[in-house]
Amino acid sequence: MEDLQNRYLSVYVEVQQPPNTCVLEVLEDNISSDGSLKLTGNDQLKHGDRLTDDDMLVLSKTLVGNSAIKGLDLRYNNITDKGAVYVAHLIQESESLQSLDLMCNNIEADGAEMIAKSMHKNKSLKMLRMTGNKIGNKGAMQLAAMLQINSTLEEIDISDCDLATQSVVAFAIVLKNNRKICAINASRPLLFSLQEETTVHMAQMLVVNKTLRELHLGKHDMTDTGVERLCEALKLNVSLRYLDLHCNRITRDGAKCLSEVLKQNPSLEILDLSSNRIEDDGAVYLSEAIKLPHSKLKALSVTSNNIGKEGLKSFNEAMKVNSCLTHIYIWGNKLEEPVCVAFSRLISSGRLLEEHTDVSPYEVDDHVFLAEVSHGLRRHYYWTSRYGEYRDSSNSALALMQSDSLALQIHPDSHS
Repeated sequence: MEDLQNRYLSVYVEVQQPPNTCVLEVLEDNISSDGSLKLTGNDQLKHGDRLTDDDMLVLSKTLVGNSAIKGLDLRYNNITDKGAVYVAHLIQESESLQSLDLMCNNIEADGAEMIAKSMHKNKSLKMLRMTGNKIGNKGAMQLAAMLQINSTLEEIDISDCDLATQSVVAFAIVLKNNRKICAINASRPLLFSLQEETTVHMAQMLVVNKTLRELHLGKHDMTDTGVERLCEALKLNVSLRYLDLHCNRITRDGAKCLSEVLKQNPSLEILDLSSNRIEDDGAVYLSEAIKLPHSKLKALSVTSNNIGKEGLKSFNEAMKVNSCLTHIYIWGNKLEEPVCVAFSRLISSGRLLEEHTDVSPYEVDDHVFLAEVSHGLRRHYYWTSRYGEYRDSSNSALALMQSDSLALQIHPDSHS
């Protein structure tokens, strides 16, 4: 670290710029055990300004050739297309960098193109996160084309990047032949068609892809028709472990299709249906599938689905029958007192740990209620804890996936 700090200061003298105090503070500390360098712009415990393009020039020159740095976290800074050129240079020259997080910077299409081209020959990077950068359709097409050439990248997050139908379809087509990507987040594209082309192409991809383990399709305006197409493919897919369909237009019919998948294909372990509208009937369908002895579902999120007493109690009964389901998130539904009592007993018995759900029971005047707690599948998608590493969180999808030695995240709880 001392050599790295001296190198950083010498480069600043070379380019005749004052050093960034935030970077100096980080370099004074030890690199984390996994070799990652955290330079997030939203860390209120650090001093100094957010990183700019000029800072990236110095940082890239400093890190080129340094084999100790395995991960670089640059979330919430002010990196634009100009700074992306320096990031691309670092990617192209690095032989050790394995993860790069550029979430919520100001990179647009031209910057994404430079980053994509730099990865054509890169043999080390395994995780790339572009979340929240408005790279648009043009930039996303460049990243999709890159996946036809790059043979090492395992996780890519292009959610909230203003993708259009063309680029989402391009990713689906590329993943038919890509045998390395195991996790992709393509949530919240800008779609204007009602024909659900993106869902159809993703379904076609799932039929032939045998390596993808995690798929995020939140905010795709997906209806029950689209879910039906997706489920037809999932019945033939044995590799997918984590399916995220939050914030779509899925009702009880879509939930019924998903329950059939759970009955026939036990490979699915994490299912996120938060902010849909499956209601009681949909909850009962899913509960029936969970009760089956061969069900391997470990985590289910059904927050804000207009589920009432009948549906929520069916989940409660399913958890008593099948011990595999350990995480369930139900806040935002109709939590009547019988439901509160049932889940309170489930928690007090130890069957459901408090850190594995998003509700906590309390009692007032001999009546049981449930309060919301900030747990969720995607708890650490947009933020990380100040008192510990988010990768240690037992209530995140990441921890669940890692328990089976699977790759993951592209972070939750934003939505984590």
